[in-house]
Amino acid sequence: MRKSLRVAGIATACAVAGAALYGTGVATARTHYTEARHSSEPHNIGSLVGELDTYYGATADANGVYQASPKSGYAKDVASVLSQAKQDIKTLAKAKGSGKNQGKKQAKPAIVLDIDDTSLLSFDYEKKSNYVYNDATWNAYITKADRPAVFGMPELVTYAKSQGVEVFFLSGLSESLRAPAVENLGKVGYKTQLDAGHVILKNKTAPPAYLSDCATAAAWNCTTVQYKAGTRKHIEAAGYDIIGSFGDQYSDLDGGYAEKTYKLPNPTYFVS
Repeated sequence: MRKSLRVAGIATACAVAGAALYGTGVATARTHYTEARHSSEPHNIGSLVGELDTYYGATADANGVYQASPKSGYAKDVASVLSQAKQDIKTLAKAKGSGKNQGKKQAKPAIVLDIDDTSLLSFDYEKKSNYVYNDATWNAYITKADRPAVFGMPELVTYAKSQGVEVFFLSGLSESLRAPAVENLGKVGYKTQLDAGHVILKNKTAPPAYLSDCATAAAWNCTTVQYKAGTRKHIEAAGYDIIGSFGDQYSDLDGGYAEKTYKLPNPTYFVS
């Protein structure tokens, strides 16, 4: 479930550059918003929005679209995460491939990427909606297929591919939004397979059999962790070894089935 800044962000500390964005008396980034302490006055919403603008380097372009600045704190934090990920991919991909020289059959290395605010940046939507989520406006926004890439992510995918790593996208976006999601990924430079086997979206009307413990055509009861961890388990069962999982929410990453996880910064909303 996605919680907007107004509902959850005030009580959920989002760590950026190793420090909490919010002040004393609120929960940490890993703590659920229901556990926040209220021994002091919560952070002022107006001030917090100003901090977010500064963190992203918010600037409206000629078309009135809010972009993040490549010189912003956000961009620097993303770059730090991806720098480590690139080193890990090189090391792990080489290690996984070493068995081939010994005649051993090994699983192919793979990485799994969330889409929203991991592969494609939705800051323009957050800014214009005043950080309040709405299904109808969100779906209309996704349908435009014009979100920019998160800084450095297309290049990371290209690098992973050069190391013999398979790339999967795993998103909570509805299956009905597949066409614009795939169009958007291709448009901003993700040069990898974007077929249904590599771009996995949430299909509540016809859920896959591997999620049968929590989802049927009659009822979808999977949490984000169940959905994403269950899908990663399925990917590994298909002959892949997930050496890296990328997401902007801890719920994107929890549940196992990845050797390493990479949390990208996102102080604008919380997904449980």
